[in-house]
Amino acid sequence: MDTNILLENGTNELEVLEFKLGDSHYGINVAKIREILSFQPITPIPNAHPCVEGIFMPRDTMITVINLRESLRMPPMEVDGLFIITNFNKLNIAFHVDAVCGIHRVSWADIIKPDSTINVEEYGVSTGVIKLEGRLVVILDFEKIVTDISPETGLKISDVQELEGNVNREKTPILIAEDSPLLSKLITNCLKEAGYTKQIVTNNGQEAWDQIRRFHKEGNLDEKIHCVITDIEMPEMDGHRLTKLIKGEDELRHIPVVIFSSLVNDEMRRKGEALGADAQLTKPEIGSLVQAIDGLIEKRRAFMDQA
Repeated sequence: MDTNILLENGTNELEVLEFKLGDSHYGINVAKIREILSFQPITPIPNAHPCVEGIFMPRDTMITVINLRESLRMPPMEVDGLFIITNFNKLNIAFHVDAVCGIHRVSWADIIKPDSTINVEEYGVSTGVIKLEGRLVVILDFEKIVTDISPETGLKISDVQELEGNVNREKTPILIAEDSPLLSKLITNCLKEAGYTKQIVTNNGQEAWDQIRRFHKEGNLDEKIHCVITDIEMPEMDGHRLTKLIKGEDELRHIPVVIFSSLVNDEMRRKGEALGADAQLTKPEIGSLVQAIDGLIEKRRAFMDQA
């Protein structure tokens, strides 16, 4: 199955691979997928997490296999199934699923955000739900699934505790667009630990864009927002669309935009650059995020002084 489907930049669309576990339908962003392989023998790893089946090595690349049924607390698999080989946060991971149904092009605006009854911060693993041909397809939070299995792959506040900078961080307001409640909390806590205590936190690109437009209309945009940090994958409006909107207007493009996402690979980095993103980092790089913000704030200050 071809997973190398190209989308135009900033259209607020994505390709979703639909797959099955039993009779339930789930989805994953195609941008995370390297390839799909038929079942292959796996080498078990002693004392591994119960959700980790083991490892295998196609084309000399060692890949960890996660049993998605086990991680979702479903009954054991009755078929060999398939491996969805993914790459995000600089990790190569195979997710063992029952079957693959197909690929669908959808708008982020069509993805329904689960409410708190479904997506409890510490336990929920759904980032959205799509209705396709009368059935509901649940988009899974693969980053959280991996972090729950291996916490050291997530954000570490310790990475920012000793960072020093020349920027007056406590007086620098930052707008954050992140749909995951858990990651939003981790990011905001990490930035506060570094000294960036003035934060406006939104749940998606649309909410962030509405804030930007409101401040701009009120005439206090440059006072309220000095930098924007955005995820890519978000319901309603994704981070690429948000970046395109900000950088597409003369009166807004001076605002630094940092894309902070698990999807920053070579292809996505090129897309972000084409849209005008000022910096792009993967989510484990929280220390580098603070350093990138410091540098962009210095450049913004120099620009504002000259304006």
